Amino acid sequence: MHELSICRAITKLVECHADGSTVRIVRLRVGELRQIVPDTLAYCWGLVTEGSDLESAALEIERVPAAIRCAGCRHVHTLTEPILVCPECQGRDVEIVSGEEFLITSLDLMEV
Repeated sequence: MHELSICRAITKLVECHADGSTVRIVRLRVGELRQIVPDTLAYCWGLVTEGSDLESAALEIERVPAAIRCAGCRHVHTLTEPILVCPECQGRDVEIVSGEEFLITSLDLMEV
């Protein structure tokens, strides 16, 4: 369950950037191609933040669909299965254009 270590790393980054402010919401973007299970990540967030300054902070996870672009016909296709072939021309020379993201996109802090 690597989500636990990911949550620990997130808390360190959030605490550093919050600079002592109370954090209300931590927003993440997680690509579908990442080996991260959102429900497990949310569960681990609760474990890692329990009893800490981040205990009341909500974790919001935005899933980013995986998409490819064909080098031959330039068609962009959102993947529904992990098949890296262009559905338009059957080309195999494709580039992943989304789905590998893992970002903390924003923090909502309490006003003082």
